[in-house]
Amino acid sequence: MKRPAFQITTSAMAVLLTCSVFSPATLAQAANRPTLNVGAEASDVVTLDPHRATTTPDKGPAAQMFNALVRFAPGSADPKDLQPDLAEKWDASPDKKTWTFYLRKGVQFHGGYGEMKAADVVYSYQRSADKSRSSFSNNFDIIEKVEARDDYTVRFILKYPDATFLGRVSNYHAGHVVSKEAAEKLGDKFGQSPIGTGPFAFGERVTQQYVRLVANDTYFRGAPKLAGIVYRMIPSDSARELAFTSNEVDVMAGKREQRWVDNATKRGIKVDVFEPAEFRTIHINRTIKPLDNLKVRQAVAAAINVDEILKYVGKNVGDKGCSVIPNGYLGGDCSTGTYTYDVAAAKKLLAEAGFPGGITLKSIVSNVTAQQPIMQIIQAQLAKAGIKLDMEVVDHATYQAKSRQDQSALVFYGAARFPNADVWLSEFYDSASAIGEPKAMSNFSHCSVADAAIRAARIESEPQKQLALWKKAQQQIHADVCAVPLFGLKQVWVHSDRVNFGYTLKGSLNLQPPITELTTVTAGK
Repeated sequence: MKRPAFQITTSAMAVLLTCSVFSPATLAQAANRPTLNVGAEASDVVTLDPHRATTTPDKGPAAQMFNALVRFAPGSADPKDLQPDLAEKWDASPDKKTWTFYLRKGVQFHGGYGEMKAADVVYSYQRSADKSRSSFSNNFDIIEKVEARDDYTVRFILKYPDATFLGRVSNYHAGHVVSKEAAEKLGDKFGQSPIGTGPFAFGERVTQQYVRLVANDTYFRGAPKLAGIVYRMIPSDSARELAFTSNEVDVMAGKREQRWVDNATKRGIKVDVFEPAEFRTIHINRTIKPLDNLKVRQAVAAAINVDEILKYVGKNVGDKGCSVIPNGYLGGDCSTGTYTYDVAAAKKLLAEAGFPGGITLKSIVSNVTAQQPIMQIIQAQLAKAGIKLDMEVVDHATYQAKSRQDQSALVFYGAARFPNADVWLSEFYDSASAIGEPKAMSNFSHCSVADAAIRAARIESEPQKQLALWKKAQQQIHADVCAVPLFGLKQVWVHSDRVNFGYTLKGSLNLQPPITELTTVTAGK
């Protein structure tokens, strides 16, 4: 089958040449190499600013355009695999409060913005810690000071010891380095014309259609084997599959359902199921009555049958949670156990709370296939206990916005973070991260019961004492029913047999296969 060409109109090409960081001559050279087409499960991207990119459709393209001081090895989500990136080497003081990084020389920013130096690194992490410019500022509160010792040496002084500090300055969640000059020049428009050092640079974005990246032939690891990457916005599962089977896309977001994985495998499609699992949780928003009543929250927890949900999800793609912290994270503790499914007990709790006739709750639900079907199952389960769930199904961007405006009584949220209890507890269960707070992150439940334990663990240098504090926090959150942990959902993508990623795909913290300078794709027949 002849592979259909990805069409660009004359006007779109004009936009590309205007917005691209490369000259027409460079684009002509790149045209001699193949382009990789990716089918994204999204209607559009929100921003390509790596310090603001929070959704999977945003993080994928951003990850290809930027580097960090250190990086996860391509195809890995294991912190033990962290390796040099923009920093050639580093060292830490014995107390892990001072970290010094020695930068590569000669690394060039896209678009003629010059060599990456220590001033850019200092600016980038100050920006990452600034709530007005970063969606992950809480992750960088630990930094007391970051300074340039010279053009190629950067020193961080931390407020308290952090043996896992490398994870904060890795190529994940605002750990990326941006051009100081470009970010200051572009301001709020930086997310529309991002400037990094990665193997691919921003080329063009057509709203609700695609994002095009072009090869950075000055990349310090070598020129990419691809001319570029086109991320096509295809929110429909059936349309995405049609594009894949007709060779219009080479890599595609699959459906994270066991039946879909099994059927695709039987059809000879190369399915990639990889880590990390995005941990699915129902956050119970106590600012919406009657969820301020503990017995009502207990009733909600008792009415949800996680085992039934797992049967739908499937054993290969789903992993039942045992705590509010995802399975496998450092500091996770399963000794408290899960909530017991008991419809009769749920009804009794509602009656004791003063609601013998049941209650009605509203939930904003994303229409993506990784969320809506699960919420429909939960809706049916809650109904058996007299809890009517009024679901407002919207597109994913609207779901994100409304959930962050406290419009949802039950917030279904899935995420993957650096695998450490502090990162997870700080974002989802510390009251400083509650929606509406100055440093709000993702505490949709407005949980505050474990603040003392979470904050004490954060600065505890003795590992066993730190583990004990994390355990205490999980017990307190469980008892107060801030949230109902459900399951971890692994990533499911497919790729054509024409594609060679250039590495073995076992994991990706940016939740989609990394495209590197070594990735190749051959023409279809």
